Amino acid sequence: MTRVVSLMAGARVGGAEAFFERLVGALHDAGVDQRVAIRAEPAREARLRARGLAPTSLAFGGPLDLATPWRLSRLFGAFDADVALAFMSRAAAKLPPKAWCARAPVYVGRLGGYYDLKYYRRCDRLIANTADIRDWIVARGWPAARVDYLPNFVDATPASPAPREGAERLILALGRLHPNKGFDVLIAALSEVPGATLWIAGEGPLDAALKAQAAPLGGRVRFLGWREDTAALIEACDVLVCPSRHEPLGNVVIEGWARAKPVVAAASQGPRALIEDGVTGLLAPVDDARALAAALRRALDERDLAATLAQAGHARYEAAFARDAVVAAYREFLDRAAKERA
Repeated sequence: MTRVVSLMAGARVGGAEAFFERLVGALHDAGVDQRVAIRAEPAREARLRARGLAPTSLAFGGPLDLATPWRLSRLFGAFDADVALAFMSRAAAKLPPKAWCARAPVYVGRLGGYYDLKYYRRCDRLIANTADIRDWIVARGWPAARVDYLPNFVDATPASPAPREGAERLILALGRLHPNKGFDVLIAALSEVPGATLWIAGEGPLDAALKAQAAPLGGRVRFLGWREDTAALIEACDVLVCPSRHEPLGNVVIEGWARAKPVVAAASQGPRALIEDGVTGLLAPVDDARALAAALRRALDERDLAATLAQAGHARYEAAFARDAVVAAYREFLDRAAKERA
């Protein structure tokens, strides 16, 4: 059986971090022999332990942190790991020199964005979570045979809708309150969507600025903070929106599809690659509040269109992004990679 060590050195919250937890939990459920190493984060440790995993917490610090790669080399050796799967740049950068390992695992870096490839110089293989990112990596000199596209899956566990608290037309947005996410454009668009209430679930550096922008709209915008019950929020909404300026994947699109909700998005990299405009969702130009408002009005006002978009999106999710299909693809990849171990 292939033995895998999965590494995550990300933030306390975030989309990539949430997918890491979903994936390692699903691989554990599927019987993969696995260890996990993470940057110290008590809440994440507790969630992983609840899934039956026993995480090793490491510093994953800056350039002077030599303890983390040394401890990883010890972990790889004690476990006799076949594959080390590093999520994002910080974890990949801390992979130890193979000379430190008695029999080194195959190093795999998993990218969910257009990251600086210098951090992956010790990797033998790379995984991209979109076809565009895979092509971008290959265009920068990586052998195509050593770059695989493996998509994300989302949590599709049945959930009861969150209380709508009187909202008749409810729009939901999820994500970090950061300029890349385009929530300022979304709030501007809401002024042209009569009678709609907007929920924004997330936290980040633009919290105060976005609340100030939304103040003239009164109770039509609610900031929910970071939420663990995103499934209930999605079940409650009429439309899920992704207004991002920069979005390598657009995990929120897949989350909307999984729960058969009509999706509206700005045409940044990920959503543009995922959505067939007018078929599986509606796209608006990036940074265009008026066009985004028009798309939201269509999704709210045209009931037949909304139902058709939701049905087609859900079919796309079932075909390409369902948990079992993605986990099977990861298992096949890990088994294949393990055969390359020296």
